[in-house]
Amino acid sequence: MTYFYTVTALRLQQTHRVRYSGALKRTLLLFGFLFCSVYGFAQNQGKDQNIPAPLPTREISGIVKDSTDLGVIGATVTLTSAKDTLKTSTNSDGIFVFKNVKSATYTLMVQSIGYMATKPVRYKQNDAIPRIVMDPITLKEEKNQLNEVVINGTPSITYKTDTVEYKASDYIVRKNATVDELLKKMEGMEVGTDGTLIHQGQAVTKAKLNGKEYLGGDLANAIKNLPAEIVDKIQVVDDYGDQAARTGVKDGDAEKILNITTRTDKSVGNMVNANVAAGSNKRFESGVFGTRINGNQIIGLNGSFNNTINGVASSGDNGGTSGGGGRGGNNNTGNAGSSGGSGGTTQVGNGSLSYRDKLSKKVAVNLNYGFNSNDVNSLTESSADMYLANKLTHQESKRMSDNLTQGHNLRLELEAELDSSNFLRIIPTIRTNSSTSNRLDSVTQRGDINRDEFVRNLSKNTRPQLGASVFYQHIFKKPRRNISMQVDLNSNNQETEQVQDGKYLFYDSLGRRSGPDSLVNRIIARKNLQSNYRGSMTYVEPLTLNTQLEFNAQLNYNGYDNVATTRNIGDNGALSVIDSLSNIYDYSFTQGRIAMNYRYGLDRMSKVRFSVGLTAVPAVLSGTKQSLGTSTHRNSFNLIPIARFEYMWSRQHKIQVNYAGSAVEPSFDQIQPVRDVTNPQNPVIGNPDLLASFTHSINASYNNYIANSRLNYSLNMNASTTENAVIRDIQRVTVLLPSGVENKINETRFLNTNGVYRLNANYSINKQLNDRKYNLALSGSVSYDHRISMTNGVKNNTNVLVMMERFGPRINPTEWFEINPNVSYTNTRSTNSTMTAANSEYNTLALNVDGRVYLWETYLFGYNASKNFVRGLSTNVTANPFVVNMYVEKELFDRRGKVTIQAFDVLNQNNFVNREVTDTGIIDTKSNALSRYFMVRLTMRLQKWTGAQGKGGRGIMRRGDGSFM
Repeated sequence: MTYFYTVTALRLQQTHRVRYSGALKRTLLLFGFLFCSVYGFAQNQGKDQNIPAPLPTREISGIVKDSTDLGVIGATVTLTSAKDTLKTSTNSDGIFVFKNVKSATYTLMVQSIGYMATKPVRYKQNDAIPRIVMDPITLKEEKNQLNEVVINGTPSITYKTDTVEYKASDYIVRKNATVDELLKKMEGMEVGTDGTLIHQGQAVTKAKLNGKEYLGGDLANAIKNLPAEIVDKIQVVDDYGDQAARTGVKDGDAEKILNITTRTDKSVGNMVNANVAAGSNKRFESGVFGTRINGNQIIGLNGSFNNTINGVASSGDNGGTSGGGGRGGNNNTGNAGSSGGSGGTTQVGNGSLSYRDKLSKKVAVNLNYGFNSNDVNSLTESSADMYLANKLTHQESKRMSDNLTQGHNLRLELEAELDSSNFLRIIPTIRTNSSTSNRLDSVTQRGDINRDEFVRNLSKNTRPQLGASVFYQHIFKKPRRNISMQVDLNSNNQETEQVQDGKYLFYDSLGRRSGPDSLVNRIIARKNLQSNYRGSMTYVEPLTLNTQLEFNAQLNYNGYDNVATTRNIGDNGALSVIDSLSNIYDYSFTQGRIAMNYRYGLDRMSKVRFSVGLTAVPAVLSGTKQSLGTSTHRNSFNLIPIARFEYMWSRQHKIQVNYAGSAVEPSFDQIQPVRDVTNPQNPVIGNPDLLASFTHSINASYNNYIANSRLNYSLNMNASTTENAVIRDIQRVTVLLPSGVENKINETRFLNTNGVYRLNANYSINKQLNDRKYNLALSGSVSYDHRISMTNGVKNNTNVLVMMERFGPRINPTEWFEINPNVSYTNTRSTNSTMTAANSEYNTLALNVDGRVYLWETYLFGYNASKNFVRGLSTNVTANPFVVNMYVEKELFDRRGKVTIQAFDVLNQNNFVNREVTDTGIIDTKSNALSRYFMVRLTMRLQKWTGAQGKGGRGIMRRGDGSFM
C-alpha cells in the first residue's frame, strides 16, 4: 500500500494587550480600508454586466474505504463529464471533495496502489442540489502482489498537521478497561494516577470527544471513565483555538488537547459508572458518571464527593475519582508518586454536565456546566538561606493553612452554518469563583536579619466573570479564499478583603531582644475591575494550488481599575485609613497587530512546508495613580518576523522548526516612580525609564515512528533569549521603627538588562517487543536557565542546570500479569557569579514500581511503591521516604462490578520535599500528611454500545476529528 501525506504549515503569532494612539488608529483605519477593498473586489468579480452569469456549480464529496472499513489514504479520484475534467486525492480519512463541479451527470473512477481500480461508473444526480454526498466507495485489495512484499496496513502512529494520531486497535487492554489504561500502552504517553497526561514531555490540558469539548474539557474524568472499547483513534492535537481551526491561520501559542474519536460501530450507546468508598481517618469517596453518545449527540454527567490525602498515589480502580496527587515536577525530591503541591487533606466536591447536539440542519449547540468545591488543610515547613550583598540570613518557617475555594463555570456554544459560504459561532460564558483562606505563619530569621514573625492572615475573595465570543467566516467561490472576523469580550470584578494580625520580635547580632515588639493589626481591601476586548480579522488569498497569502489585523485592549485601601485597627477597635499603605490607580494596555504571511506547502503531496512573514506591533500603555497624583503614557512599536519550516519524509517521520518573537511592556507598577509600601517589609519603587522587553524563541521537534520495528523516538528543543529583560534590584535598607528599633527591609527597584536566556531539550525513545507485550521506554530532559539579578547594585548571574534521565519498561507478557518498574535520576545544580555561598547541588535517585496480578480470573492484587534517595539537601528536610500502596480486588458480573480493599502509605512515610532557587537564595519546603489509611470501595460499570447508522440508507462519513458529516 502506498501512503500520501498531508501537512499544513503553521504560522505562529503572539498576542499582547494595549491601547492605540492617534497614529495607531490611522494605521488600523488604513488597514481596514484595504481589507474592505479586497473584500469588495472579491465579491464583485464577474459581476460586470457584459460578462454572462456563471453556470451553477455544486460540491461533490465521498469516502473511499477498504474491505476493513478503514479510509484509503491518497487514493486518486477522477471525475469527468461533458463540462468537467477534475482529479483529486483522498485525505487521511479517505474523504475526497470536488468543488465547483459544473455538471450533475458525471463519471467517477478511483485508483490506489495495492487495490484494484474501480471501473468508470456513470452517475446522474439531482441538478438542483448544491452539495452531493455520495455513497461510500469500497476498494478491493490487489491479488497479484509479489510474495516478498508485506503490507502491514495503517501504521499505529501517524503524524498529521498539528496532530499525532494513534490507532487504538493496535493496543490490547483487558475487557472493560478505561481510556487511561489504553493510553498507558501507547508510546510517549505518561499517565498520572490523578488523570494527568504527559505526551512526549509536554502536558496535555483538555479533552475532546469526536472533535468537541467534553465535560468542559475535564481530562481526568474523560480518560478515567470512558471505556477503551469504543475508541477508534487517540489524537494529541496542537490546538490554536476555534478561529485557527476554521481558517487554518495560527496565532499565539498552541495548547495540547487530547481528542478521542469513537469507533463507527460503537458510536451509539449509554454507560453509567458509580462508586462509593469508606475508610479510616474519616476518609471517604463517592462518584457517579453517566454518558449518552449518539454520533454527534453527546450527553455527559459527572459528580464526586471525596475526603482524601494530597499526594498519595491512588491504589486500585478509583471509578473515576482520584485517591491523591499525580506526578511530581523536576524539583520534587520527595515521593515520586506525589504531586508537586503541598501535602494535607482535601475535601472536594465536583459536578459537571455536558450536552452537544444539532438543533436543526444548520444549528448546533454545545453546553458545558461545571461546579467545584475544594477545602484543603495543609501544614508545611521550610528552610531557606537568603543572601543579599553576600550577607546570609537563615530562615525557618512553618505554615498552617485552610483554604476553601468554590466556583461555577457555564459555557454555551452555538454554531450556525448559515449557508454553504457563511458560518457563525457565538459563545457566551459565565464564571464565578470565591475563596476563603485562613493562614498562620511562623518565621524565624537569624544572621544579617534577626527577627521573629508571627502573622495570621484571614482573607476572602470573590470573582465573577462574564464573557462572550463571536466568530464569523465567509468562504468565497474561489477555493481557499476566505475572510473571518472574531470579537472577544470579557469582564471580571475581583474583590478581596484581608485581615492581617502580626507580631514582630527584634534581636541584635548576639541574639538578645532589641527594643519593644512591633504589632500590626490591619484590614486590607482590594477591588480589581478588569476589562478585556479583542477584535481580529483574517483574510486568506490563494496564489497557487500550493501557496497563499494570509493577512491578519488585531486590536487588543486590557483595562484595569484598582483600589487598595489599608485600615489600621486601633486598640478600641476603631478603624483609620493609612494613606501610605493605600493605592488607587487605573491603567490600560492597548496593542495592535498587523501581520502578512506567505505560506507554501498546501498541496497534499508536498513534503516541504514553510511560512514567512512580518508582524507590526504598535502599543500604548497609559494610566494614572490617583492616590499619589501621578500619570503615565508610553508608546512602543516592534516588528516581529514570522518563520516556520516543516519537512515530512512520510506520515510517520517529520522535522519542524519555528521562530517566534514577542514584545512585552513592563507592568504599571514597575514604571511608577513612587514608593509603594503596601508591604512594609518589601517596599517597591518603579522606574519610568524601563524599556519593553523582546524575547526571541526557536522551537524544534523531530519525530519518527518505524512501523515495522515498532520503534518511536522524538526530540524537542527550545531556546529563548530576552533583550531588555526587566529584572529586580533588591537593596538592603535599614529603617527606624516608631519605637526606635532598627529594622532591615528589602527595597525592590527595576531595571533593564540583556543576557537572559533559557535552553531546554527532551527526548523520548519507545521500543515495543513481542506484539507489544513488552515496551522499553527511555526518556530524558535537560534545561539550562541563565538568570540575572541585582542586589545593592551588584549584578549576579545565576545558572540553574537540571538534568533528568528515566528508564521505565512496561511488562505485560500475559493477560493476568503486569509489572511496570522505572528508575529516574535527577541532578539539579545552581551557581552564582557573586553570591557563591548560595551555590547548590542535589541529586535524586527514584525507584518506582507498580503492577497487578490477576488470580483465579476474577481476583486481582495490585500495588505501587516508590523509594527515593536524596543527596545534597539538609537532613532536617529529607527523609528518603519509602511509600507503598496496595489493593485487593474481586471482580463481579463479568468484570462490570468490583469490590476493592485499599491500603495507602502502608509504612506511613509519605512526605514532600521541594527546592526552589530564587534570585536571592534557596528555599527547601517539606510538607507532611497523615497519609496512612485504609478504604473499602464498591464500583459498578454498566454500558451498551451499537453502531451509528447513515441517513437514508447512506454510508457513514466522518471528518478527521471523528465528527460525523
